[in-house]
Amino acid sequence: MNFKSIFRILIPLLSVAFTIYFVPWLILRAWLAPTPDTIQEQVDLAVNYKLDGIIVYVDQGGKEPQFYSAGWKDRDKKIPADPHSLFKIASISKLYIAAAASKIVANGQLSLDDTLAELLPDIADQIENSDQITLRMLIQHRSGIPNYSDQPDYPWDKPFTENREALELIYGLPADFAPNADYAYSNTNYLLIGEILDKTLGYSHHDFIRAEILEPLGLKRTYSLLSEVNPDELMSGYFVGYPLDIKGNDFIHPGGSMISTAEEVGIFLRALIDGTLLTEKEQEIYSSVYVYEHTGLVPGYQSIARYHPDIDAVIVQFVNTNGGYAWNLHEIVYNRVVKILRKNQEN
Repeated sequence: MNFKSIFRILIPLLSVAFTIYFVPWLILRAWLAPTPDTIQEQVDLAVNYKLDGIIVYVDQGGKEPQFYSAGWKDRDKKIPADPHSLFKIASISKLYIAAAASKIVANGQLSLDDTLAELLPDIADQIENSDQITLRMLIQHRSGIPNYSDQPDYPWDKPFTENREALELIYGLPADFAPNADYAYSNTNYLLIGEILDKTLGYSHHDFIRAEILEPLGLKRTYSLLSEVNPDELMSGYFVGYPLDIKGNDFIHPGGSMISTAEEVGIFLRALIDGTLLTEKEQEIYSSVYVYEHTGLVPGYQSIARYHPDIDAVIVQFVNTNGGYAWNLHEIVYNRVVKILRKNQEN
């Protein structure tokens, strides 16, 4: 055997060895573990991966919704996880704002082609390309506006109390790219959309979402802001390496501020997809600008809300731990929940 042949054999083996060596053992352990037969077994296993608490909600067509939980709602008080607890859904909030914007565009109060300079002229000179960035680009994360929460001065431990403070972090910064030339997820886009909706409506877009989205669906435990909720109903939040409960951190910016239950997120997502929530015109607008699933992440809270058409299932998963490898483990558990449902469907 010549050197080239040996080299061709060794490279794949070395790649596997390096992968095993450098992948954290906790992730490897979760990834290699046999998939259990039931979702509850999988949820119970999740707390062995240093996740403090987990909630899973499954709404599968033709079946009663199912609720699963494990770990702690409040680690210090030893209160077990409750599948009906309130939870900070973070960027899943963007689905509600995109739906609200679609309704307002459909009724003619806004156009997707309106520019940021036209809609918010008072701040236009602070944001590069504001005369070219459209509402459509903001919704689709194609504006090129820098993400305020990526800036080094963003205070994750003591969140801002006004939208203006977050916007000031990106004023005068160069664009990440020319409008509509690329895609980059930016929380700034949805903060600006919230400001646009408030100005267009003449009142808070939070009130519009409640009247036009939450109330028609009978969602009574979905809130726009932390200040609206009973803190005892909110699941505690934890960050790896930090000993204290951080559920009191208040993130007020549009697109990341909402609080709900897994069940109500699931009801909303199902209605958004199946046409229950939006008119035909509104649905057409929404489908042209945004997605039908989302994840969420703020300190202490991470979430996934997705629809899987092959098994007609809306699945919502909440984990009240982040930092370290918590997100990777969160995704591994979620993917195994889907795998279990698919296996059960086949049987």
